[in-house]
Amino acid sequence: MTLPILIFLAILFVLICVLRVAHIGALVAFLLAGVISGPYVLNLFQLSETWSFLGDLGILFLWFNMGLGINIRRLWDMRRTIFGFGATQVLMVAIMLFPILMGVTPWTMLGCIMVSLLLAMSSTSADIQLLTDRNQLNTNMGRQTFSILLFQDLLSIPLLAMLPVFAGKTFNLGATAIDILVLSIALILGVVVIGRFILNPLMRLVARLKSREAFVLTIMLMIIVGAFGMDLLGLPVGLGAFLAGMLLSETIYRHQISAEISPYAMLFLAFFFIALGMGLNLPLLGENWYFVLAGVAGLVVIKFCAIFIVARVRNVSVPDAAMIALILAQGGEFGLLMLQTMKAAGIDALPETHQEILTAIIVVSIMLTPILLAIFDILRRHGKILSAYPMRTAADREKSVRPAVIICGFGRVGQIVAEILTVEKIPYLAIDLDVNAVMLGQEHGFNVVYGNTSNDAVLRDFGLSRRTRAVVVALDNVSTARDTILTVRNIAPRVKIFARARNLADSQELLTLNVTQALPETIESSFMLASGVLSHLGISDSKINGLLDNLRTDNYAGVGKTISDKN
Repeated sequence: MTLPILIFLAILFVLICVLRVAHIGALVAFLLAGVISGPYVLNLFQLSETWSFLGDLGILFLWFNMGLGINIRRLWDMRRTIFGFGATQVLMVAIMLFPILMGVTPWTMLGCIMVSLLLAMSSTSADIQLLTDRNQLNTNMGRQTFSILLFQDLLSIPLLAMLPVFAGKTFNLGATAIDILVLSIALILGVVVIGRFILNPLMRLVARLKSREAFVLTIMLMIIVGAFGMDLLGLPVGLGAFLAGMLLSETIYRHQISAEISPYAMLFLAFFFIALGMGLNLPLLGENWYFVLAGVAGLVVIKFCAIFIVARVRNVSVPDAAMIALILAQGGEFGLLMLQTMKAAGIDALPETHQEILTAIIVVSIMLTPILLAIFDILRRHGKILSAYPMRTAADREKSVRPAVIICGFGRVGQIVAEILTVEKIPYLAIDLDVNAVMLGQEHGFNVVYGNTSNDAVLRDFGLSRRTRAVVVALDNVSTARDTILTVRNIAPRVKIFARARNLADSQELLTLNVTQALPETIESSFMLASGVLSHLGISDSKINGLLDNLRTDNYAGVGKTISDKN
């Protein structure tokens, strides 16, 4: 058993490296690894119950991640773009696909509607990664693309709610529409109410423990409980995991949850795509390869035309409209997920052969997107297309508003720094792991959020980058401060770091990490007291300042032997 595992890991490593160079996401590497190691190629593993179980867990985590990205406040702030551009795009693609599917397939009307909507969805994870790699996520084009993806994620609620209807193979338009509308509204209202009055207090209790293990286990428990609850109601278990994500997205812990659960989610997502790859019937796809190629070409062309038309109607520039259409022209993991969920639930509204072909079409279209973008870039760079529209440089692109200063820790020191920055109208963001300090700060109007400052993903999510002007480490624990400084240095090596230290020993330790300043509180407070005494005794301010400056020289070398290291 050891040798097959070793070969499998070697295959996976090579695939991830090669696809990463091609700017293709790791999920495709997992799927291809499953295909290669499955029964139809190397036959290293069979699609056993264990792999299926791990794949089912992966489905739950994928639904959870999609729900976590849907925040009600965020939806409201971006409502015009999301429900305007996003809804119109999905509707246009579905309208163009539906008559074609009705004409060339033996499916029922409901089956054609469902598949049209599934194919109208794009790959959120692949597209966000593409935009990030190309440094375009914060451009106008990137924000509009993100809005469309956000609407597609939101659309997953009624599509999931349609599964029981889809299983029945009958379709009453009025009754179905009312059922889906009522269920969707009830689910969204339930998310808001439960999130505010039940989940927030529960997460507050867990956060006070300051235990990473308890935090992660609580999240996993919510995913399982949500799935179990939906199963009891006769609804897809994926909907429960999706709602658990939505519930947690409404709390102040959303960013920390995303950072903590990300490694586990990626692991189980890998199992899902590996199991999906193992389950692909390669002989069947080989016999129907022309259907796969025709389906991929048709899907990409139809989606590109539909999205480009909608974008131009909304007065999006021609280059941006072309980029948005090209990025979104593929299928998405939501379609894969729905097909797999239908299969697991025993919903056979589509023939099994057709489900295999649809899966292959979606997978190939996702892999094709970065290749098409590379060709598009080359042609445009050489003036072969859109020559009338000059390319903008990175400096010309719009940038999102990022905090100029990030304050790590929101105790008494962090609060004072935040007050001073507020007076000077300097944008900042404070991060703290103490839920009480966060909630109290938010009540008083401070821009403070919940998160672990020593976590790389949290700092990146909150906007730390090479363009950040300064980082203030106002933590009272030297070990945590050290971990935070190392994390900051990993993300932004040249950013100026100003640290708080409790005493001289802590200050000396932090200075070895190349921080700009590490002021020891005990010594500086003593200096302030001594300054007040000397001023009262008639010593001039210039002499006092000169004396203190001398004492501060070489990291307080003049006082290091005379002042105790205790507080």
